[in-house]
Amino acid sequence: MCIIFFKFDPRPASKNAYRLILAANRDELYNRPSKAADFWGTNSDILSGLDLEYGKEGGSWLGISRRGKLAAITNYMEGRPNPDAQGRGFLVSNYLMDKDIDSYSYLKKVSTEGHLYNGFNLITAEFKAKQDIVCYYGNRGSPEPIRLNPGIYGLSNSLLDTPWRKLLQGKHHFSSVVSDQSLSSDGLVQELLNVLNNEELNTPDPIQETQGDGYTTHILQALSAVCVRSPHYGTRSVSSTHTKSLCSPSTCGD
Repeated sequence: MCIIFFKFDPRPASKNAYRLILAANRDELYNRPSKAADFWGTNSDILSGLDLEYGKEGGSWLGISRRGKLAAITNYMEGRPNPDAQGRGFLVSNYLMDKDIDSYSYLKKVSTEGHLYNGFNLITAEFKAKQDIVCYYGNRGSPEPIRLNPGIYGLSNSLLDTPWRKLLQGKHHFSSVVSDQSLSSDGLVQELLNVLNNEELNTPDPIQETQGDGYTTHILQALSAVCVRSPHYGTRSVSSTHTKSLCSPSTCGD
């Protein structure tokens, strides 16, 4: 489980405004091996955390490149995932490594292979001098990817902007922060971290509970927070990214 909030403003009115502001939590088993965000040793153009789980080494959940590409993924909550499905983290890494394919074409290609994976939501983006593009595809939703209009979005473990209570709460908080033009860059990062570190439970949530058939009540309660805390599973890393030109991460760790 994970959660992402982002504001896409490709041509901000103020020269000091940001074209993209993104805040994300990665939720995972505490004992799953991974590497904290860093530039790749063999490819210094790409910055991301990396999965080190056997058979899934090299996948990622959020990454950016000096070429202006960004990708982020969340799982889709399902009660009985297929243990033999392909690793979803490679969908992020493969996009960042491909220097030629654009964000929408990549998702079109992924959509033809969506049945090979457990449920996921994938955001791909590219920021260029003349045009910024953010696209979305979820393999449990529409068969076609979509280009996103400028705006503020929230993505958790259902389809884009599905109104889970924690998503609505976090998106409201995020919207207030990114609308505050008095914040410095460092102040913005700190306020975004406050959004991500909110451990308040958002229960009951009938929409989340219906989708979470097969999960225990205790787990569903834990997953109802923006920042998840439970004995063996929870929020492993928080990330904040904002860009005026090419993507530059403000904080990311594991």
